[in-house]
Amino acid sequence: MQNSEIIERFEHYLKDEKNVSANTLSSYMRDIRQLAAYLDTHTETDIVSADAETLGDYVLWQRESGKSVATVSRSIASMKSLYSYLFIQQIITANPATKLVTDRNTERLPQILTSREVELLLEQPRCVDAKGYRDRAMLELLYATGMRVTELIDLDIGDVNLGAGVVRCHSRNKERVIPMYPAAIKALEDYITLVRPQMIAVPDEPSLFVNISGDRMSRQGFWKIIKYYQKKANIEKDITPHTLRHSFAAHLLENGADIHAIQEMLGHADISSTQVYSHLVKKQLKDVYNKAHPRA
Repeated sequence: MQNSEIIERFEHYLKDEKNVSANTLSSYMRDIRQLAAYLDTHTETDIVSADAETLGDYVLWQRESGKSVATVSRSIASMKSLYSYLFIQQIITANPATKLVTDRNTERLPQILTSREVELLLEQPRCVDAKGYRDRAMLELLYATGMRVTELIDLDIGDVNLGAGVVRCHSRNKERVIPMYPAAIKALEDYITLVRPQMIAVPDEPSLFVNISGDRMSRQGFWKIIKYYQKKANIEKDITPHTLRHSFAAHLLENGADIHAIQEMLGHADISSTQVYSHLVKKQLKDVYNKAHPRA
């Protein structure tokens, strides 16, 4: 069932069965059309087949795009209503929106890894086979650049300049060039020269990262990869593909990086999205103080 048909059915349901006000109807339908647009441009799925991780990624994307707490909360309410309807109508067999949490007063601070936890995670892929080389390169690149997972899997081989030590990232018709640290450059170089030629399905495959079939890596495929290495590293925190992005930003701030430079590397349109990490770093410093100061 196509998104357009789902949206039309949901609109009739709100009007004819729920008798919602004109303003509520307008807000809900605007939210659902924005969800459909995101799924169309950022994923390989649609409204019916979207899972909990996909919806969670969408909520994170809204926050990172500078949406207000009220806007994100209303969007979550709209999605909950939509997927409740789809479940009742037996169009879906499980409701992926049940775990979405509405923000009440302030943005929830993102969870980050410590520097040691990052090291543990990056150490897990063993460069003994093609998969190990590829996975090491993906994790190193994600932490080196702070790019979104959709941006990572959308990279083409031509977007990498190993000589200059930079990668060109595309997002919503915008482009940014992000530097890489030496270990990420080395991991990418090894992957590109040693294993990628044997992994790609056709010689002219443009995708930088491919799956075992030789086609472009999917978001769902990378989700499984990062969960696998979280378990191997015995990291108790619930790591998502966004965790390395958040850790990248927080660690740069901790080490004195300019917040406007971080904003540019992250691709945030609004500085307020980047300032979330300042609040996170300050909170961590306060926690350390309260635990360590003898008179705290």
